[in-house]
Amino acid sequence: MRNKKPNRRQFLQASAAGMTALTFIKNINAETPTDLAIEETTVGELQARMKSGELSARRLTEIYLQRIKEIDPKLNSVLEINPDALQIADELDKERKSGKLRGALHGIPVLIKDNIDTADKMKTTAGSLALLDAPTPKQDAFIVSQMRKAGAVIIGKTNLSEWANFRSTKSSSGWSGRGGQTHNPYILDRNPCGSSSGTGAAIAANLAAFGIGTETDGSILCPAATCGLVGIKPTLGLVSRSGIIPIAHSQDTAGPMARTVSDAAILLGVLVGTDRTDSITSNSTKGETDYTKFLRKDGLRGMRIGVARQFFGRNAKIDKIIEPHLQVFKDGGATLVDIQLENQNKFGDAEYEVLLYEFKEDLNKYLANRGGQYKTLADLIKFNDANKDKEMPYFGQEIFLQAQEKADLNDRAYRLALLQSKLYTQEQGIDAVMNKNTLDAIIAPSGGVAWMTDLVNGDCGVFEGMTSFAAVSGYPSMTVPAGFIQNLPVGISFFGRAFAEPTLIKIAYAFEQATKARKSPKFLATYK
Repeated sequence: MRNKKPNRRQFLQASAAGMTALTFIKNINAETPTDLAIEETTVGELQARMKSGELSARRLTEIYLQRIKEIDPKLNSVLEINPDALQIADELDKERKSGKLRGALHGIPVLIKDNIDTADKMKTTAGSLALLDAPTPKQDAFIVSQMRKAGAVIIGKTNLSEWANFRSTKSSSGWSGRGGQTHNPYILDRNPCGSSSGTGAAIAANLAAFGIGTETDGSILCPAATCGLVGIKPTLGLVSRSGIIPIAHSQDTAGPMARTVSDAAILLGVLVGTDRTDSITSNSTKGETDYTKFLRKDGLRGMRIGVARQFFGRNAKIDKIIEPHLQVFKDGGATLVDIQLENQNKFGDAEYEVLLYEFKEDLNKYLANRGGQYKTLADLIKFNDANKDKEMPYFGQEIFLQAQEKADLNDRAYRLALLQSKLYTQEQGIDAVMNKNTLDAIIAPSGGVAWMTDLVNGDCGVFEGMTSFAAVSGYPSMTVPAGFIQNLPVGISFFGRAFAEPTLIKIAYAFEQATKARKSPKFLATYK
């Protein structure tokens, strides 16, 4: 016999008493609500269950909250639970019963990275203790408002590499002063990679239907690949950047992280939109509001795809997985062309220079608008120095210090670096090789396998350069699971011209359906 579930009044009383939602969940005397299997269940399948009455938004939210309670102590991927999650789910259930459906995500729980503003009872800190007491953002980030309009239940915020991994040159991905170290769900002493590490680990472990990450260079693709997920880094300008704690406006974007291409495509369509507070999204009209129409099993037919050979030959075990998969593209009707992207070693210094300049400028603007005690990068540097034991026990703030020394964006060095980085990656990079070979897309291994987390030496396993062409150019890229090396995921990446998301989704979906390479982390079996 099921124990009585806590009612809404009890939940609100606990919230008013200052109890976090996660603590409240741990304290309730209720049978674990996991009798309905939801592992690896897609958004489409969840919607079908809710339509039939087998499942409700509240029930689904309870299941995911319970999974977070049981599983996340091992992963340390979720920073905070939304204390209003069940109330939101209840309201969405009422709307469904009355015949109102908001959109593709109606009643679907999602986790978002803790550098994305929410005007609710959750905090937005970028993982830093400096922002714990900052005022609640005045409004939701644009992408959050898009998800709420579509009916998503935002159940919590995920841990991340503090300040999106732009504080120290010796940092460990997935560590923040607020949240500590996130672990890879496939092998717990391995690193989840990239600044969207908490989202990657959580979604791989089925702690929500899907999640949101952000990327400047590799922070969606790397955690998605090393955690066995599909990740999409959209074209710059397709998705609004407003309300997201920045690194650099010339590269920053948010994007979906999901277990399937179909789920990622659904979420991408929700995120797209023109935001009056972010002028670059005037280009979002070049995008789509429904990317599911590109989910075609025959999506490889007639495609000309470049194989970026410079990213092979770095790890024989990875090549052993990726090389045989090239036949999948041929069998699907694609033509493969070996290519070499030019300028790989020419734009790295320019990119870093741009990021330093824009980080100082963009972060100062964000902090000034946010309010609170710390209003500039210089203030944050002082805070970190004054709280070394909590904020810098393992690594420092070298990048903060370098950025602080930069002038404003009128500086000639900045303008020259920006010109160089875009020229080498766009006109003389991706555009040049695709035009020369009449290509629809380019493929490459997504990177290395997850390395051992090392808080002494920092990250040591990232493949340099693979994500950078798409990141610096502002062009779209995707990663899809391709296989495993000793139980650690390996991904394959696709990238192309600006606003080529439809083409990439076609290719990615056809590949995914032909290979079915994703598998749940094995340690989850102990929680069934």
